[in-house]
Amino acid sequence: MNEILEQTLLYDFYGELLTEHQKEIYEQFVLEDFSLSEIAEQAGISRQGVHDLVKRCQKTLEGYEEKLHLVEKFLSVRKKVDQIGEILTEYEREEKDPGEMAARIRKISDMIIEEL
Repeated sequence: MNEILEQTLLYDFYGELLTEHQKEIYEQFVLEDFSLSEIAEQAGISRQGVHDLVKRCQKTLEGYEEKLHLVEKFLSVRKKVDQIGEILTEYEREEKDPGEMAARIRKISDMIIEEL
């Protein structure tokens, strides 16, 4: 997965568990794409301090994911919902047997429920 997408998803799921200061710095670096120097100047800390804080935040967010697996589950469910969409599109184009389509969708939906 793209590193920036991964960082963004981790922040979306676990960002509220960071302190306000950590959130502010991490958002500026990851979401707003500020440089370490820009953030350091605004925050009144060293460039190295910003770098260390961002790395600590990243490790913290990754630690939450290792324990809770919320991003992993989200991506898996999203993939299965995409599969359902593909089945429906295929059905609409080729006018396949509705019973077969329903069975395929039911199987995927059962997998989603199982994951949750």
